[in-house]
Amino acid sequence: MKALILVDIQNDFLPGGALAVPEGDQIIPILNQLQKKFDLVVATKDWHPTNHGSFASNHPGRKPGEVVDLNGLQQILWQDHCVQNTRGSEFAPSLDASKIARTFFKGTDPKIDSYSTFFDNAQRKSTGMENFLKGKGVKEVYIAGLATDYCVKYSALDAIRLGFDVTVIIDACRGVNLKPDDSDKALEEMKQAGVRIVKVKDLSKI
Repeated sequence: MKALILVDIQNDFLPGGALAVPEGDQIIPILNQLQKKFDLVVATKDWHPTNHGSFASNHPGRKPGEVVDLNGLQQILWQDHCVQNTRGSEFAPSLDASKIARTFFKGTDPKIDSYSTFFDNAQRKSTGMENFLKGKGVKEVYIAGLATDYCVKYSALDAIRLGFDVTVIIDACRGVNLKPDDSDKALEEMKQAGVRIVKVKDLSKI
């Protein structure tokens, strides 16, 4: 069985949001069409408490983009974003959420960040997505969303490690690109790990 994973299609990651991904809104019509190709669609949300350790505002004197040690892990500091139960944490209004079977929440622990849809950044806690997908008999996952160089990349790498057949739909993703080539490097890292990188037009046979 195949499943589509929609990664973090939330207001704060869209133009005008607290941590806007350039052109992040442009993938939403693509995602709405993609969902029609899959019997199972799941989604994730960043779901941060206000005191989350990845927020620069919780580190006096620090600015977004700086790197700190957060409980033994290197942590990029971000603008406050996707705070629980705020408009910024909601799905984009234009996203068709009617086919989403289940939404998984990540980044809920203030002591550690969580880019992957499967685990926190230290692999200490699971979001429950692995067991849910395997319980449904899913063997292949297709990943799309935000952002290519963070949550999409780490989700794809974890999915490979967990034994899934993994495809990233590149024109249904957009990157943050703190450095101009971050997304290109992420794609290469995913390819090296065994992830297929395709475009929507390549999916006509699904």
